[in-house]
Amino acid sequence: MALNEQLKEILCCPKCKGELEFKEDENKIICQHCRLIYAIKDDIPIMLIDEAEAF
Repeated sequence: MALNEQLKEILCCPKCKGELEFKEDENKIICQHCRLIYAIKDDIPIMLIDEAEAF
């Protein structure tokens, strides 16, 4: 199941408030500015800075 389009429109990076890149096929949400990857688990975005992975 894909993320709701309305949810994707309002989501932003919790750290910089910037735009996000959605890679739903890889269960990732990416902030290029902060260089963080947020996970998607069971179709729920985990938007916690402490749980994000740096790249």
